[in-house]
Amino acid sequence: MDIKKKRTALLLINLGTPDAPTIGAVSRYLIEFLNDKYVIDIPWFLRKLLVNLVIIPSRVRNSTKLYKMLWTPEGSPLTVYSEQLRKKLQESYDDRIEVFTAMRYQNPSIESALNKINKTGFDSLIVLPLYPQFTFSTTTSTIEKVERVIKEWKIKPTVHYIKQFYNHSGYIEAFTKRIKSYNPDLYDFILFSYHGLPNSHIAKAHSNGEECDCTYEENLPEHGRFCYRAACYHTTQLLATRLHLNKEQYTISFQSRLSKDWLKPFSDKTLIDLARRGHKRVLVVAPAFVADCLETIIEIGVEYKDLFIANGGQTLTLVESLNADDQWVEGVKEIISEFIDKP
Repeated sequence: MDIKKKRTALLLINLGTPDAPTIGAVSRYLIEFLNDKYVIDIPWFLRKLLVNLVIIPSRVRNSTKLYKMLWTPEGSPLTVYSEQLRKKLQESYDDRIEVFTAMRYQNPSIESALNKINKTGFDSLIVLPLYPQFTFSTTTSTIEKVERVIKEWKIKPTVHYIKQFYNHSGYIEAFTKRIKSYNPDLYDFILFSYHGLPNSHIAKAHSNGEECDCTYEENLPEHGRFCYRAACYHTTQLLATRLHLNKEQYTISFQSRLSKDWLKPFSDKTLIDLARRGHKRVLVVAPAFVADCLETIIEIGVEYKDLFIANGGQTLTLVESLNADDQWVEGVKEIISEFIDKP
């Protein structure tokens, strides 16, 4: 008697990107993104006023200009790399596993991906938000979006959510290999730059809601298990150990801030300080991003590079993200392996 093979759907989800580098497409992306209650966590009416009447009208033209700089003949790098990763993963699996991609904001949408999964029919679903370090504004928002869709399904598969993987060997080893390919010994200093968050978001990760007091010198404390700031420091510590770096060779900072009340130190200020202190060659690693996007290619690779050189630096090199690197393909497979039913 034939035994039906159990089938698994793997859904990879990244943050999102406009459909095109136009004012209309960028506006649609920003409207969806910034109106998310997990991104700007203020009362609904105030958020609508702030986002739609202040932030977007003041930022959309400059954002569109930056996206035009970012765009390639194939489209948005985030979309291109996500599809390349999906294809490589699919080629490495047999027909028991099917790989899908989606974006939390814009396209391909989570709804469209889940509709395909629902119509096909799977025994289990693995949801992997591609954010190494957990945050409410990315991870929780993404998972809740998935749950809102699948709660309407009449027949539900077993669902597994992977909330973070900042300390998983598959991720750490892939980034270590990528950094080593840039010959870090040729640089004066290494900066690990992570996407910033409002300090209020960090406080929410702690049960008492108070200011983050996590320490990072040795091991991540249990109370900081879902603290983004602590996870960033722990990621850096794991990478530095594998790269055999001493504490004088690197530091950590946070980029893309929208106000002064965000995680410090700020990456742009740190690079200015490094240049003025005589560091001529700096290597920048952005471990919060597993695929290159506006924040890496343009913000670090263009804007921060110009800033560093203007203040006395000579060379600023951005380490390419994991994208669809073969080592990262194997890393993703390791991360999800415990949730795949064995034949």
